[in-house]
Amino acid sequence: MRFLIISAGAVGGYFGGRLAEKGEDVTFLVRENRQKQLNENGLVIKSIHGDTILENPKTIRAGEETERFDVVLLGTKAYHLSTVIQDIKLFIHNDTMIIPMLNGMKHMDMLLEEFSDDQVMGGLCFIESTLDEDGAILQSSPIHEFVFGERTVEQSERVARLEQAFKGVNASMKSSQHIMKDMWHKYMFISALSGVTTLFKSAIGPIREAEGGSKLIKQLFTEIATIMRHENAPISDGIEEVQIAKISDMTYEMKSSMLRDMEKGASVEADHLQGYLLELADKHQLETTVLQAVYTNLKVYEL
Repeated sequence: MRFLIISAGAVGGYFGGRLAEKGEDVTFLVRENRQKQLNENGLVIKSIHGDTILENPKTIRAGEETERFDVVLLGTKAYHLSTVIQDIKLFIHNDTMIIPMLNGMKHMDMLLEEFSDDQVMGGLCFIESTLDEDGAILQSSPIHEFVFGERTVEQSERVARLEQAFKGVNASMKSSQHIMKDMWHKYMFISALSGVTTLFKSAIGPIREAEGGSKLIKQLFTEIATIMRHENAPISDGIEEVQIAKISDMTYEMKSSMLRDMEKGASVEADHLQGYLLELADKHQLETTVLQAVYTNLKVYEL
């Protein structure tokens, strides 16, 4: 299979690099500066799971003529997705599998508006990674997991083919028979964690310890879970309590990637994560005091 990885950044570059390291046919869709960087330095991964350097990785730019790809992995940020959707139309065929790695759920609506039900699959990833000033991918946590699956059926022949392609890759790349539930669960967790850490501009430890901190975390999870249940999202009973316990077990210094982006003065995915939840809350006429405060804080930052 021919894989097209959208972006060679901290997420797409890592999983795409691991696929290429194994020997799969991988091409990265990148911008001019990143292409130049990769041509000069190669794709460099520095990871606790093992370092690798891919000399002269295959790259293309938007608009270039090339053969069509069998699998497209979307490793871009949500605020680039509208442009990316138009870019990849040139590179796919009717049976191309389009699999997102993004956080949230709003992108699924966007993808299904532009591509067929059969082309769009479910997907998510768990990884802590970033780029250094030279463009090397730094991956520092034990978890480097990509999960994918069919949105409407438990299993399929093409999922089996993907599993075979991912076999032997130096990363956890596995299928799920309930990928949509997995995606909604991650959406809840990442929205709450990024929400409280950006609201207080703090790692999770001090927030938990501060007077009223744990109560506020619980209220935010309650608001998000209420929204999702009104939207008939396939979330588990009691999932918010499970995720609150997970927050309690996190290291004192743990920060969300959104907070790290804020600290660097970078763009954030406020509209894609908390903003989309507020759209659903308005749709169902739900009160969301803490979530609204989180979102307003992020919009102030953007201004």
